[in-house]
Parts: sequence; C-alpha cells; structure tokens
Amino acid sequence: MSEALRVLEAAGFEADYVEGDIGWEFWCKEGNPLPQRTIDLLEKHKIGLFGAITSKPKDEAARELNPGLKDKGYIYKSPIVALRQHFNMDICLRPCKTYKGNPLNFIQRSPDGEIVEPLVDVAVFRQNTEGLYGGVEWSNPPDIVYEALMTHPQFVKNFGKVPKEELSVSTRIFTKKATERILRAAFDHARKYKYKSVTVCEKPNVIRETSGMMYKMARQMQKDDYPEIELWNTNIDAQMMWLTKNPDNYGVIVAGNMFGDIISDGFAGLIGGLGFACSAQMSESGVAVFEPTHGSAPKYAEYKTPIVNPIAMIESACMMLDYLGENDMAKKIRNAIAAVIEEGKVRTYDMMKMPGRPDVVEKGAASTIQMTDAIIEKL
Repeated sequence: MSEALRVLEAAGFEADYVEGDIGWEFWCKEGNPLPQRTIDLLEKHKIGLFGAITSKPKDEAARELNPGLKDKGYIYKSPIVALRQHFNMDICLRPCKTYKGNPLNFIQRSPDGEIVEPLVDVAVFRQNTEGLYGGVEWSNPPDIVYEALMTHPQFVKNFGKVPKEELSVSTRIFTKKATERILRAAFDHARKYKYKSVTVCEKPNVIRETSGMMYKMARQMQKDDYPEIELWNTNIDAQMMWLTKNPDNYGVIVAGNMFGDIISDGFAGLIGGLGFACSAQMSESGVAVFEPTHGSAPKYAEYKTPIVNPIAMIESACMMLDYLGENDMAKKIRNAIAAVIEEGKVRTYDMMKMPGRPDVVEKGAASTIQMTDAIIEKL
C-alpha cells in the first residue's frame, strides 16, 4: 500500500488519504474486523483503496480473540465479504492482461517446436454479493429450514434419511436484478473497449435454475441490446481446461460469485500470478473499493527488507484512477510498469521463481521498494 501511494504521488495524483481500520488486528482486539467507524468513512468518501488483510477459519478466529471478549457471542466473518454486502458492491471487475517480457507469462509450444506466448487480455466480471458467498448456510439446520428442504423431491431422495445434525447446507441464490446488473456491466465493458465477445462461464447443464437463469438473461440481453457482440457459453470445468489451450480467444467473461473467483484466479495465473492480479468492486450507490486479489502474507511482514511484488497493488490503484476519470494518469503508470517488466533488469522474487525467503534480495531479486523505485523512474 505504501509503495502504491508513492507511485500515485509520483504520477501527479493529489489526494488526502484517510486511513480506515479493517482486518485481523481489529477482530482480535475488538471482536469486529470491520468496525463501524470504517463503514462510516466509506459512506462519506465513497472511494476505498484496500490493502491485503488476513482472514482465518472460524475455530482459529475464536482462539485468537481477546480473552475478555470470548464467550460473548462474537463470531468472525470475512470483513471484505461484509464490506461488499453492506454497500452492495455487486460488480467485481478483474482484468488479466499480459505484460510483454514477464518471465511468468504463460507459454505454449507450436507444432514445429517453436515457443509461443499467447497474448492474454481478459476482463472477468464476477457477481460479488450473491451465490455461494451469500452467507446463507447452516450446520444442523433449524427445523423450519429442514422442513422446507424436505419439500424438494431430490432432497428427500438423496438426503431424506440423513440425521439433521449431520447436515451442512450452503445456498446458491441468484436474483434477476443483480444478474442483470453484472451482465450489463460485462456487455458495456466489451462495447467500450472493443472486445468481440462476452462469455457466460457457469454450469447451466447441471445447476439449471441459477446458472440457467444467467445464461437465459444473457441471450435476451445480447439479442436486444448488444447484437454486435458475440455471446459464448462455457461450463466452468471445461473453461479451466480451455483457458490454457486457447487463452487469447477470450475477451470479457462473466460469472457468478464462486465461478468468477475461480476463473479470474485461473487467468491471473497466465499473466504471472497474484503479484499481477488487481480488482475493482463497485456499487450502484457509487461506493467503490479497489484491491489486489491476493491476501496477506504474514510470514513476510517480519522480514527486514520487504520482498513482495507491489504491482498488483499499484495496478489496483490504476483501476481507481480509471474509475475517477484519471485515465491518462492510469495509462502513464501502466506504461511505466510495462517498461520495467520488458526491460527485465528489475524483478521481484516471484518473477525470478525464487522461494519467498529473507535472502532473495541478496541473491539478485528486487525488493518491494526497489521495484517501486524502478516504476517511478520510468514515470
């Protein structure tokens, strides 16, 4: 985050930065990883630049809670998911674009043995608030839920004899309004940036009601409003195979919450991994948060010299600039990143395929700060 702010300043972006508390530290101390004061800040200022934070499973969270807060009903919930749902930041955009010269780029071999580096330029639109991440789930479901499930013949057939206390249930809920919004955002993006196709990546042959609804709505929308853009339909499992077979065929991809998460990480792997993966999350009310898609790396935080790749965070800041209409400034930063990568003199440990150890800088890898310095120099 600190390095991303240095790049913004060097590029000429003028802003007053207000820090908001979020994450593991505040869960442990206060029993709330997303304090109300931070929600209030976002309601006031609308724009958030979000640094990577730690999240842990439910039982581990309970163990690390301040002893004075234990047994008082505090339950850990992902603060970023809570943030998305509170502000209804239902549209998530994750661009995945190749930087020429990145040694981590996906490569193929042609029939005659020549190395080929396909150009990946994919924009993944992920529905951000519904589906499997909607949080509507139970272990040992209450009687009213169990009785409702028992009205479905498939539930009776497959699970009707399973003791209720042995059941865990997670729902996958799609609404027409949210589905329409994510589809239209995908088609509008394709039209604005001249992508030839929008691919709905779901599983309508099996998950007929939710995936089926999304694809049906996409077909009608394409026919009525976007006839010049091709509509493709892929199943998530097949898509994960095809993305390494012909990644340069795809333009805009749209999916529900879980499948969008999967496919965006898959494409991110083709452009160098999570050190290059950025995202934007936007709401109908104008609240928008920009963040790298990687999580935190606590083991690296104690290193005397920071070694992690700052490009995903800097790219997220560029997405913020685009959202604010500072497109020329965002382009200038991206051009600087591209120049550093293509030149190949400055590479972080991940770009050099080294294990993330404290001595990587001594072995020739650039530190977090050195990579930022190189980008600023190109600016």
